[in-house]
Amino acid sequence: MKVGFISLGCAKNLVDSENIIGLFDDPYFEYEYDLKKCDVVLINTCGFILSAKEEAIDTILEIAEYKKNNLKKLIVTGCFVQRYLDECKEEFPEVDLFVPIGDYPKLPELLSKLFDHRFINTYGKNRKLANSSYTAYLKISDGCDNRCSYCAIPLIRGNCRSYPIEDNVAEARRLFENGVKELNVVAQDTTYYGHDLYGRFALKDLIHELDKIEFKWIRILYMYPDEIEEDLLIEMSQCKRVLPYFDIPIQYGNDEILKLMNRRGSVQLIKDKIALIRKYFKDAYIRTTLIVGFPHETEKTFEDTLDLVREIRFDSLGAFTYSPEEDTKSYDMDGQVEEEVKQERYERLMTLQQQIVNEKNEARIGKTYTALIERYESLFDRYVARSYMSAPDGIDGIIYVSTDEPLKIGEFYEIEISGYQNYDLLGIMKKNER
Repeated sequence: MKVGFISLGCAKNLVDSENIIGLFDDPYFEYEYDLKKCDVVLINTCGFILSAKEEAIDTILEIAEYKKNNLKKLIVTGCFVQRYLDECKEEFPEVDLFVPIGDYPKLPELLSKLFDHRFINTYGKNRKLANSSYTAYLKISDGCDNRCSYCAIPLIRGNCRSYPIEDNVAEARRLFENGVKELNVVAQDTTYYGHDLYGRFALKDLIHELDKIEFKWIRILYMYPDEIEEDLLIEMSQCKRVLPYFDIPIQYGNDEILKLMNRRGSVQLIKDKIALIRKYFKDAYIRTTLIVGFPHETEKTFEDTLDLVREIRFDSLGAFTYSPEEDTKSYDMDGQVEEEVKQERYERLMTLQQQIVNEKNEARIGKTYTALIERYESLFDRYVARSYMSAPDGIDGIIYVSTDEPLKIGEFYEIEISGYQNYDLLGIMKKNER
């Protein structure tokens, strides 16, 4: 049977998808990229915010239409199913099997029953990378103990459950032995790692062990500001492979709103942590996430956020307009902001960030960076690459590389920056220069 997969949502969800794909590594099945030719399609969904839920619904409905042709089995898993299982069963009768996250340990049994074919339980032990052979994510924990008032993740994924250091190192080593060169460490909150397991923050201990594996790059994502301790930064600075890349979602730039969001710390703490990072890392690349239009936001609190962005000058910034999520504390909070106001403020924020990025990119012209070649665009006769400043999730800018000689996908080259276009850089690799 030809089987295809769709993975929606974040990198953590992608790791789940890759573990599920591994269950189908069986002569009875054949992987197929053209979904219209598939006998089986599995959709792993996200259910974090409204746009993610809409994407999940639209994708299920789109693939369900294939049942009029070749499609025999449609399986839907993930956060959306975990959150709305009863509604899913009622609204999508075309789906043959719904698997919420809590039932992942039962997947081999559920699939065996659905296909009348024995599935071996290799979940977590036979992961198949979905996007590339040289870049992978390492999910070091699941769930979250933070209770941000806007966030549904703890409702979906539960409390933080850290995986033991030795298990994470073993998974990383398997990835390296299978050709992975760039390891991206992820969790709902990477800096909280180990607190539930060891009674202390243990990310520094984990990366100390990971750095012994000969990856080219190790990148850490999703770091909570108040948990970034100086000993972690010292450990990172001493590692050979850990990049000076800091993904720190701060969410807002006003103490009153941060308190309503149930975020720990203050604006001053955010400033102090970033100053500490820049003390240890001269070329630190700092990205963040902000929410615009949270309840009780005013023009004054929003201006405070703009002022913080101007002061810190983030290298990369992603923003969302606030999405009220049922069962969260902020869902029926008074002081809701009108959608038109949210959108207008969002555009002002991103206009400011574009100005900052333009200035930073201008200063990068003439500098040389090690870059990972990801693909070739024949229409434009150029390669697409990422430096240490770009995670593989598509949020940061990329480098468009012009060269007189063919480059190998998945290899690293030295690229000189020659210009920029919006968030993206332009680069040149001269002939025979590597």
